[in-house]
Amino acid sequence: MSLVYFLIVLSVLVMVHEFGHFIAAKRIGVRVEKFSLGFGPKLFSVKRGDTEYLISAIPLGGYIKMAGDEPGEALKGEKCEFLSRNAFDRFKIIIAGPLFNYILAFVLLVVVFMAGNPVTTTEIGMVLDGYPAKQAGILVGDKVLAIDGKKISYGEVLVKAVNMHGKRPMILTIDRQGIIFDKEIRPVVEKRKIGFDNKEVEIARIGIQPLQKIEKGGYGFFGSVYMGAQTLWQITIVTYKALWNMILGKLSVKGMTGPIGIFMFTAHAAKLGIIYLINFMALLSASLAIFNLLPFPVLDGGHILFLFVEKLRGKPLSVRAQESIANIGVGLLILLTVFIFYNDIVKFGVFDRIGKLFKR
Repeated sequence: MSLVYFLIVLSVLVMVHEFGHFIAAKRIGVRVEKFSLGFGPKLFSVKRGDTEYLISAIPLGGYIKMAGDEPGEALKGEKCEFLSRNAFDRFKIIIAGPLFNYILAFVLLVVVFMAGNPVTTTEIGMVLDGYPAKQAGILVGDKVLAIDGKKISYGEVLVKAVNMHGKRPMILTIDRQGIIFDKEIRPVVEKRKIGFDNKEVEIARIGIQPLQKIEKGGYGFFGSVYMGAQTLWQITIVTYKALWNMILGKLSVKGMTGPIGIFMFTAHAAKLGIIYLINFMALLSASLAIFNLLPFPVLDGGHILFLFVEKLRGKPLSVRAQESIANIGVGLLILLTVFIFYNDIVKFGVFDRIGKLFKR
């Protein structure tokens, strides 16, 4: 079932991405010759109008083939050919794929927030030795209702409120099996390195961890739209910061994951429930859009970069130059893919898992 969920998730994301290119091309008047779900040998196809719709053997992607979309392809100068269209028309077709993934991510996030976004509670799941909470008599199972009279509803808010409190004493309002009382606790302040730039900051700690118990924190429609947009913006900012810090060498590329990692996370999300799976799909769809917009040859962002150069020069790069740059891009992408596969194999203990299967 994990494999089924993985293939469904991947297929939906790829279909949406390619449909973005497809519908933009159709609206502009460029002929789409093929629309394939998957790569490799054709398993099944049907012809509708000018387009052949295919299901191919390798279900790890997909593509569309437009008339006149290959550099060096003999062009008739017809409007139905991709490379015969002006740069702005081609830009609209290229950008539509990532844009549709971005829209899908937003819609899925709205669904998640409307259904009830999973959040941690303020019930305490762990009290650490050597910290003020333990010394003050705080117990596992206690529920924090407020800090200094300010209501606390979620575990994430509780942790943030404590961390930002500073050295001054705080008053925790505790619910212990229906008995409500206050506890005064003086946090300890520790220095921690946080963020992509490993910036050292001081955070307050009292030695508690919220219980990983999930409650449904549902939002209304408009609240869900707002939370979906805000979350998508945060995902975008965090992703681009991470990529930038990888380029600068401040963040290890080992943090990246590929198909193996996506398979593992999809399986885990599916086990937790449909809301978790939808939430993970939203994250993947946004990540696919962001990754595809990188100005790297063979990606959508690389094609957009070629269009930008074409506008500056007043004419496109030569076919030979485009092919050389594309070949370099493919080579680098293959090296990156091999590295990510190897990293995933080590990180997720794939060989150990396979070994256990044969020992059964």
